[in-house]
Amino acid sequence: MSDGDFHLEPGDLSFIGEGLTRPECVLCLADGTVITSHGGGGVSVLAPGRPRRDILGQRAGGPPVATNGYALTRQGDFLLADLHGEGGGAWRLSPSGDLSPFLTEVDGQRLPPSNFVGVDHAERVWITVSTRHEPRALAYRADVADGFIVLADRRGARIVADGVGYTNEAIVDPSGEWLYVNETMARRTSRYGIAASGDLGPRQTFVEYGPGTFPDGLAFDEEGAFWMTSVVSNRVVRVEADGRQTVVLEENDPEQLAVVERAFQAGEMGREHLDSIETEVMKSISSIAFGGRDRRTAYLGNLLDDRIYTFTSPVAGFAPSHWGVRL
Repeated sequence: MSDGDFHLEPGDLSFIGEGLTRPECVLCLADGTVITSHGGGGVSVLAPGRPRRDILGQRAGGPPVATNGYALTRQGDFLLADLHGEGGGAWRLSPSGDLSPFLTEVDGQRLPPSNFVGVDHAERVWITVSTRHEPRALAYRADVADGFIVLADRRGARIVADGVGYTNEAIVDPSGEWLYVNETMARRTSRYGIAASGDLGPRQTFVEYGPGTFPDGLAFDEEGAFWMTSVVSNRVVRVEADGRQTVVLEENDPEQLAVVERAFQAGEMGREHLDSIETEVMKSISSIAFGGRDRRTAYLGNLLDDRIYTFTSPVAGFAPSHWGVRL
């Protein structure tokens, strides 16, 4: 696939699901199942030929887990990143709805509201915390970089990267040698070399983005490029191995986007700028996953709609570690 070969308009999209609750993160399985996060405490499972199944867990003595990003282990359990201010950390949810803490503190400190959980092919668990600021909106600034990344593996749990500019999705690339990380408010995708111990090398800026782009979701394809979703501007950008960017899809109101950009540049961006996206089709896309039998169907999660958007990709996605799991 070369630059300019593939471009979509919002009207080209198809849709699955209805009545979903904040389907921010989406995962796909080889049997055609599509799973989305459920902001009310778990996930929603969309299996071919079956009614939607919401798997929700109840936290004892506290509010439901506000599921943001999440992962699926090879054993079939979900690891949920809890965005709730009274919770935080990562929680394990079984297919039957049993909920238990997976990791709620590290290095002797409580984990703040967490953004994303990923499991790689080596079964290492990567957890991202966007910021130590509470409320999180205080970190919607280019000059704040207090996010961090936690690794949980056979050696235990530890912070392996710090000083990140609003940490979002963190995905190990197909080679297994690099952890790629979207820094939403720093407006870049960085990467870290992964040592044999699992520890990370120094941060490297892989690609930077221009005005209006706030990187959130991330998924690799079989050609070694990754696809990035931008909240606010509703952009899907494909980034090749040499850093070249192609905007594959976008939908936004230029005047509204200019208002957000001015607020961001002035250090005044707030939650209202994320929650007031007014477009006809896409409502602040936040994640991307490749599914279907040949992994050429792309699924887009979002923050403000109750359905998932889909399109056919000219390139197959790279198979994630959960691809062969059956629920």
